[in-house]
Amino acid sequence: MTVPRAPGRRRFLAAAVGAVGVCVSLAACASTFPFIPDHYTFSRGDVQKAVARKFPYQKTVAQVVDVSLANPAVNLLPDQNRIAVQLDANFASPFLRGPVSGKFTVSGQLAYDAPSRSVVLKAPAVDSLVLDGDAQMYAQQVGAAAGLLATQLLTNYPIYTFKPEQLQFAGVNYEPGTITILTNGIRVAIVEK
Repeated sequence: MTVPRAPGRRRFLAAAVGAVGVCVSLAACASTFPFIPDHYTFSRGDVQKAVARKFPYQKTVAQVVDVSLANPAVNLLPDQNRIAVQLDANFASPFLRGPVSGKFTVSGQLAYDAPSRSVVLKAPAVDSLVLDGDAQMYAQQVGAAAGLLATQLLTNYPIYTFKPEQLQFAGVNYEPGTITILTNGIRVAIVEK
């Protein structure tokens, strides 16, 4: 006499169908919940907007040189993992024959500042200085003033500030890691704390 096996098969099929249903439901839920990406990328345009908020800028340096800075232009330097900012500059001082105009470029590295949750500019330095007309003879004095001003103005300047919800998910805290300058933007890795 043969015992029918249909009830065992039915239970197996019912369990399999149930498991597939649970997997499909979980997959649907996973696609509707937010997730923490492994990185954020900011475009050169985003950085340009952040830097542009600081300008135009005027300051007297060392009580003898009046400096006006305007029209920042951001450039990404992926081969050096730095960003550069070129500025139009005007310098006036009683020690100069007349006002001096030109352009100078400042570059720096980026780092994450945890207290402010911001990607900031670190160690800015003047890379180049080009003065108009015959003012090149003042390059040393103007370069010193530009370097001092660049350090004061741009050190720890925030390029991007993360919102708290961008760095937390399901009770787990995340933080920015490696910052990489690309040809078209800045990539910031996100890692678990």
